[in-house]
Amino acid sequence: MPSPLKFFATCPKGIESLLADELRAFGAEEVKETRAGVAFAGALATGYRACLWSRLASRVLLSFERFAAPSAEALYEGVQRIRWREHLDPNGTLAVDLTGSTTGITHSHFGALKVKDAIVDQLRAESGVRPSIDTERPDLRVNVYLHRDEAMVSLDLSGESLHRRGYRTQAGEAPLKENLAAAILLRANWPAIASQGGALLDLMCGSGTLLIEGAFIAGDIAPGLTRDYFGFLNWKQHDAGAWDGLLAEARTRREAGLERLPPIRGYDHDARAVRMARDNLTYAGLANHIVVERRALSACAPEDVTPGLVVVNPPYGERLGEAAELPALYAELGKQLTNCFSGWRAAVFTGNPELGKFMGLRARRMHTLWNGAIECRLLHFEIAPEHVVGSRTPKPFEIRPGSSAEMFANRLRKDLQHFGRWARRQEIACYRLYDADLHEYNLAIDVYDSDKRYVHVQEYEAPDTIDPDKARQRLQHALAVIPLVLEIPKEQMFFKQRRRQKGGGQYEKLGQIGEFHEVREGPCRFLVNFTDYLDTGLFLDHRSTRAMLAELAKGRSFLNLFGYTGTATVHAALGGALSTTTVDMSRTYLDWAQRNFELNGLRGASHELVQADVLQWLKEERRRRYGLIFLDPPTFSRSKRMEETLDVQRDHVALIQDAAALLEPGGVLIFSTNLRRFRLDADALAGHEIEDITRRSIPKDFERDPRIHQCFRIRRSV
Repeated sequence: MPSPLKFFATCPKGIESLLADELRAFGAEEVKETRAGVAFAGALATGYRACLWSRLASRVLLSFERFAAPSAEALYEGVQRIRWREHLDPNGTLAVDLTGSTTGITHSHFGALKVKDAIVDQLRAESGVRPSIDTERPDLRVNVYLHRDEAMVSLDLSGESLHRRGYRTQAGEAPLKENLAAAILLRANWPAIASQGGALLDLMCGSGTLLIEGAFIAGDIAPGLTRDYFGFLNWKQHDAGAWDGLLAEARTRREAGLERLPPIRGYDHDARAVRMARDNLTYAGLANHIVVERRALSACAPEDVTPGLVVVNPPYGERLGEAAELPALYAELGKQLTNCFSGWRAAVFTGNPELGKFMGLRARRMHTLWNGAIECRLLHFEIAPEHVVGSRTPKPFEIRPGSSAEMFANRLRKDLQHFGRWARRQEIACYRLYDADLHEYNLAIDVYDSDKRYVHVQEYEAPDTIDPDKARQRLQHALAVIPLVLEIPKEQMFFKQRRRQKGGGQYEKLGQIGEFHEVREGPCRFLVNFTDYLDTGLFLDHRSTRAMLAELAKGRSFLNLFGYTGTATVHAALGGALSTTTVDMSRTYLDWAQRNFELNGLRGASHELVQADVLQWLKEERRRRYGLIFLDPPTFSRSKRMEETLDVQRDHVALIQDAAALLEPGGVLIFSTNLRRFRLDADALAGHEIEDITRRSIPKDFERDPRIHQCFRIRRSV
């Protein structure tokens, strides 16, 4: 390989200059900042040092080759020119990440498959053996960046994002990534404060990320020491001697650094958060060096330590559903800092800088940082009398006549009267009350009537053309209005922001509250969860479809593909199915389905749960036949346990054909998809009897959005 080597380190937006300074300190040459990353050059050991020591980088990429790639064929040929046997054993494991686009490659997942094919085909042709795919921890992770009809092929030395230090066993509802936490502390001048013996206090420590990163910085501890995996460890050109030397140096520095740690303490009012923080401290090897206690904000005080830095990442209205209460929280934070922390510095990280005005303190400076897609501000304060400006007194929210909030409240009352009466008449307990009926309030509001009334609120992500401050203000008003109109306490309202999802994102975990509530749907009882996932475990727009399955299932064996929490299976079973089989790749959701089965008295071998990749299972299952099949695949999926990607538009013909092959004579397949631009390829399915039943499958409360899903009834071809 050439010398010096060329590298690129990615990072969150807003911290590129910090990362550039860090890389220079590692001995990097030709350092150049770009958007969301830094290019640099150096020896291989420099790249290793960045992986081990960088507090800010997300990934460290070692550049292999740059070539023209205006088409998929050119990309394939260019990748084939690289001697992959010099990098990966044919029996090894491989993963490919591709970003960007060129004239002929507009779909990143298609481009990634072409790269994978080029590598696999070369190694198989040379050795007769092909590497297997492991998207979680491969022996070699290849990164391809497409731009202006060129491809840059790199080895991902990090293997997985470097923010995953390895110490976080649990995270709260809105976890702060470790490299962002480190950036907050560096911007707050924590290294200089720590070197002078100043203390670090976090008054809302959550799972303890800021505390641990603060200790790593003050104790000269390499953040990569707590990791057990890097992308270069099974690379064929890995320099084990250089890596072992870096590890030995880092361990020596850690031992010395722990001896000089300043006081570091964390407080949180939530007992569960305190338990999580203590667990994470144990895994980070810092349980004996950092104190975490359960305390209300009003009880947080510095006690007998040298004044230093107070750092706080308070909620700011994203996902937490507390927008109406946040001004009072920020006012209390400002009061506590003013009364108890005179002579200290404070850093407050928020995605809603307007809330900072309620603190009653004048910020001496401000930095812009990005928490994922959310533009945030890091507010810096010096706690001294001359910086106190008097806090705003948060006023109780009231619906003012003629305001947009009153308009929203009136619409909500109208919807409640209309859909509430309809739901009671139809004995429907869970329904969509409001669905972006006013464009100023782009929300979906679902009602779940159980032992209490629960409300699940989702905000559709606003387009870039909408002023984010206005959108945030409207959201705060809406979250204040909803409990008033629906006459529920705020604790029974749950809020999430619904962004465009990739790779099954609606199934990704958001939190770990683990609280389930029982609801009814017709004769069925289901468990729903309002906090831990984007969806609740019950897709309300499929209510009519589930009822249809119950009618069709009597006397038939039933197969539920991509079964999720098994709600369709429960309907089919209670509708008289002879037997049921539910297939899903997620153990979490199959366990949830099992609980739904037990709640409805469904036990025994006649109700089978299968954990499998549906695509592979369909190819391998040839023994059994089913009278009724429900096929409701995700729009797109690229699970860690799948060798293939699933794109419902691209793959629906093969999916339907494979599923229909399992139908017994006279059997029925119900196929549904939520892809809004979906087009069924009827010509490719010639011979199958296909009926579009979309209109019949959309419940009354979803008729405002007839594109919510498409549904087809398909009979097996002869």
